[in-house]
Formats: sequence, C-alpha cells, structure tokens
Amino acid sequence: MNFTYTLDQLEEASNFVLKNADSKIILFEGEMGSGKTTLIKDLVKKLGTQDLVSSPTFSLVNEYKTDNDTIYHFDLYRVNDEEELYNFGIETYIYNDKYVLVEWPELLKPMLQENVTILKFETTNNNSRLINLINTK
Repeated sequence: MNFTYTLDQLEEASNFVLKNADSKIILFEGEMGSGKTTLIKDLVKKLGTQDLVSSPTFSLVNEYKTDNDTIYHFDLYRVNDEEELYNFGIETYIYNDKYVLVEWPELLKPMLQENVTILKFETTNNNSRLINLINTK
C-alpha cells in the first residue's frame, strides 16, 4: 500500500502509517535523506511523547516516554553484525509489546519471528516522498 507526501503533509503521512500498520514493530528502509527520521519524529509525537526526538545514530536506541508507555527508536546504521544486536539486548526490546521503530533494519530482519510493518521510502522527482507500507505475517 503506497502513500506519497511532501513535508507539508507529514501529519497525513503519520496518520497513514498509524492507521495501516498491523504491528508495533515498524522497520524504516530507504536511502539517507529519504525522510525516515523526519517521519519518526512526527510518529513519536503523535503517539504522545513530549520528549525531544532525535536520531539515535551513536547511542543505537532512544527511549521516549508517553503517559503510559515507552517507545523505542533504533538506528542500526553503525551495527556491523547480529552479535552486536544480541550484545545490547535487542531481544528485550522486540518482544515487549511496545512501539519499536527501527532505521536501517537489515541485520535485524532475520531475527524477527512475528508480524512487522515495513516502510520503504523513496524520494520522487518533485521532492515528495513515497512510502510503500508492507505488513508481514
């Protein structure tokens, strides 16, 4: 299922994802600059956090608190192998029924045994973004 948007339509893109995602584990795939982190910032705010949202490129994971939940935001760009994922306890995050938003999920995908939602990002010629949302089962 596809959705095309510009930065002015970021709220509509977030609504599309939250309405159509079958899983709380959402994987964000796309080239650098394709809009992954920007959309995550809006999604996290829509989910109810007042926290400052930023990319966890160097910390690997950021936690955002809502009134009654926690959202985990991963950036796995600098992770080199599955062993690193296990070393920081990735399984405790992905099996806890919380929102888990993952940028650069290629190493994590083989470890996931449950439903996930994959968002594939593309930049179009007119500076809009195309999201291809795929629910796996």
